Amino acid sequence: MNDIKQKLVVGLNLPARVGMELSQVCTPALLIDLDAFEANVATLRERLRTAGVRHRAHAKTHKSVDIARYQIEHGGACGICCQKVAEAEIMVAGGIADVMLSNQVTDAGKIDRLARLAHSARILVCVDDPGNVETLSAAAQQHGVELECLVEIDCGARRCGVEPGSAAVTIAQKISASDGLKFAGLQAYQGAAQHIRDYAERRRHLETAVAQARDTVSALQAAGLSCDIVAGAGTGSYYFEAASGVYNEMQCGSYIFMDADYQRVLDAAGKRISEFKNSLFIWTSIMSKTRDFEAVCDAGLKVQSVDSGLPMIFGRDDIEYTTISDEHGVIADPHNRLRLNQKLKLVPGHCDPTCNLHDWYVGIRGDKVECLWPVSARGMAF
Repeated sequence: MNDIKQKLVVGLNLPARVGMELSQVCTPALLIDLDAFEANVATLRERLRTAGVRHRAHAKTHKSVDIARYQIEHGGACGICCQKVAEAEIMVAGGIADVMLSNQVTDAGKIDRLARLAHSARILVCVDDPGNVETLSAAAQQHGVELECLVEIDCGARRCGVEPGSAAVTIAQKISASDGLKFAGLQAYQGAAQHIRDYAERRRHLETAVAQARDTVSALQAAGLSCDIVAGAGTGSYYFEAASGVYNEMQCGSYIFMDADYQRVLDAAGKRISEFKNSLFIWTSIMSKTRDFEAVCDAGLKVQSVDSGLPMIFGRDDIEYTTISDEHGVIADPHNRLRLNQKLKLVPGHCDPTCNLHDWYVGIRGDKVECLWPVSARGMAF
């Protein structure tokens, strides 16, 4: 943190202070309703305990050491996932001792940093290229550490990952034969299925992914390689993977917060997924009311991601967020009920990139500020 920012944080540059009334919190700010957040953590903990599978909580959602600790200490998580080496470095520096890079790390400089990190924590990483095995092995030997590697298969998302079956076995064998590396299992995350609205269609995609993971595990076993970890699953699909008898480690992330896009994902009864509550909000103020039937709030593009659509206004069906620009949001107000400086809670369209736009979470219980948590790994994308 540079000197100017450090002085501001020590001084007055905070959105809120502990003990403050919610109405006094500066806007726009990122709020966590602690009661809803804690309920979400407890709900997933019990569901996965009943299913007999582990949870490795995905920290890319929140990028917060404080939240990662809570998920481990109170949510029963065995560790966390990160997507980037810098993100993992922040988490390990904050005391998190078991971190999976649920992504490929192929750059030589990043691999060197990853190997150094293994002096301080258990480090796992995903691989989908034989040449990457060699560079990881060389770095692990150079630093005298062990890196645990999972082979990632493409089970429908069409991003990273090799074809299921023999291609995965070939890489796993190379990992197992490489000094400094340990074959830890299989990464089989169907990310594209998480937000499929229709339950039956989502289930069909996950049934395919489960079958591909099962066949790959069988092929690995036939080659004399056991999978200690079969990982994947997200908030929109974990109930399928947890019941599969194949997967044993879930990587849910958004469940702690939920967002507007997850409100559109339906359960088996055709209703929105309801086991998790909205706990993440953008706190915003009406800053202009010069026209009838419209108002302007101070939460625009710089405090929220709209890749999955505009935010919803929490608890209100009489007004609608309709237009966004850098610093402003236009709200349709057909009954002219909004007033200057009136505060609203917005449910962001996509929680993960929204969190990365903020320095602080303002934790509220009821109408009081209970805590401030820094977004510790904000901007750690390298």
